[in-house]
Amino acid sequence: MATHSQPGCFSMVPISVSSRFSRKSSHRGDVEEAAEGETKLSSVLRGGRSGVKPVHLVILVNGIAGSADNWKFAAEQFNKKLTDEVVVHCSSSNSAFKTFNGVDVMGERLADEVSEVVKNNPGVSKVSFVGHSLGGLTLRYAIGKLYDPPGGRSVRQEKSESSTTNSEKGRIKGITQSHATIAGLEPINFITLATPHLGCRGNQYLPFLFGFAALETIAPLVSHWFIGNTGKHLFLSDGDKDKKPLLQRMVTDCDEGKFLSALKSFKKRSAYANVCGDPSIRKAAEMPDPLHEGLDSKYSHVVREEDVPVVAKGSSENQNSKPEEISACDAAEEEMVAGLQQVPWWRVDVSFSKAKATYQAHNLIQVKTASAHGEGADVIEHIIDKHFSEYLVRDT
Repeated sequence: MATHSQPGCFSMVPISVSSRFSRKSSHRGDVEEAAEGETKLSSVLRGGRSGVKPVHLVILVNGIAGSADNWKFAAEQFNKKLTDEVVVHCSSSNSAFKTFNGVDVMGERLADEVSEVVKNNPGVSKVSFVGHSLGGLTLRYAIGKLYDPPGGRSVRQEKSESSTTNSEKGRIKGITQSHATIAGLEPINFITLATPHLGCRGNQYLPFLFGFAALETIAPLVSHWFIGNTGKHLFLSDGDKDKKPLLQRMVTDCDEGKFLSALKSFKKRSAYANVCGDPSIRKAAEMPDPLHEGLDSKYSHVVREEDVPVVAKGSSENQNSKPEEISACDAAEEEMVAGLQQVPWWRVDVSFSKAKATYQAHNLIQVKTASAHGEGADVIEHIIDKHFSEYLVRDT
C-alpha cells in the first residue's frame, strides 16, 4: 500500500499547557483539579440555553503531547448543535509530557478523572467517549477499569475493597444495575479518531518513516527515549516471554481490566480513520484502495462508511498459513485484529487528499485548532449527527 507523507500516530502538536489548574503534590489532587477546571470549561461551552439538566455525558480525550485545548472547536460544536441534555467534558488528566507515561498510567489517570466528573454531575445517566489518536487507546484502558457488569463490580472496586462509598467510585449509589455500566453510567458511544489500535509497528502506519524498513526496525528500539513507556506500548516492545505486550492484552478480559467486555457494553463503537496511515482495525493486507470522493456534500471528507460485523476467531486469512510463515509482527497484528473484531464496529474512512493542508490529516480529523485545521469541521459534524441525533437542536 502506498504511503503518504502525512502525520501518523506520532504527529506532534504544539504543546499548550493550560494555566487553569494548579499542580497538586498528589495524584488525587491532580484529578480533582482537572475535573473542577474542565467542569468550568464545559459549563461555559454549554451556554445554558434552557436550564434543562444534562443526562448524557460526553468525554473528549486528546492524543500524544496534546491537551484539553485541542478539543475546543469540537466542544463548541457539540454545544451549538445539541440540547442542554448533553454535557461535554474535555479531559485534562493526560496532557503534554504526561502522555509519555504509558497507556496504562494514562488510562488509570483518565479513569480517576471520569469517576470524579461523574460524581460532580449526579444527574447524568449515559456516557459517550471520543478519543483522538493515542487518546483512543487511553480510553480503551480506562473503560476496562471502569466497567461494571450487570449486578457486579468493576476491576477497580474488586482490587480495593474500600471505605469509600459507591458514589465516590463514580457509580450510581444505591441502584442495582440490570445492565453493564461504565463508571455507573449506561455506555452509549465509543468513538475513536485516527487511533493506532494495532500499535505503530509497520512502516505503512508511520508516514514519517517514509516507508524505509531500516527506520521501522530502529524505531521500536529508540522510541522510549523520546516518548517513554508510551513508545514501548505503541511499538509492542514492552512484553517478555511471560507476558504479552499491553496492546495485545487489551483485546481480552484479564486481571488488569475487562477491556473486551467494556467495549461490548457500548451500543455503538465507531472508528474514524484517514484512508492513508490509519489501518482502522484492519490488517495491512486488508486495507482497501484509498477513496477520495466524499459520500455526501455535507460531509465532503467522509469517503466510506461500513458496518464491520463480529468475526469469529480463527477465520482470518493467516489461519491456513504455516506457523513459520507468519512473522511475530503479523501474529501480534492477527491477534489484536481478531480480538477487536469480537465486537461489531462502524468504520468511517476519511480522506483529506484534496485539502489545502493534506499533510496535516492527523490533526484535521480532530480540528485540533480551528484556524489551521478547520477543513476537518465536517468530520466533527458527522460525529455529532450520526451519534447524537436525538439531542440535535431543532429549528423552530
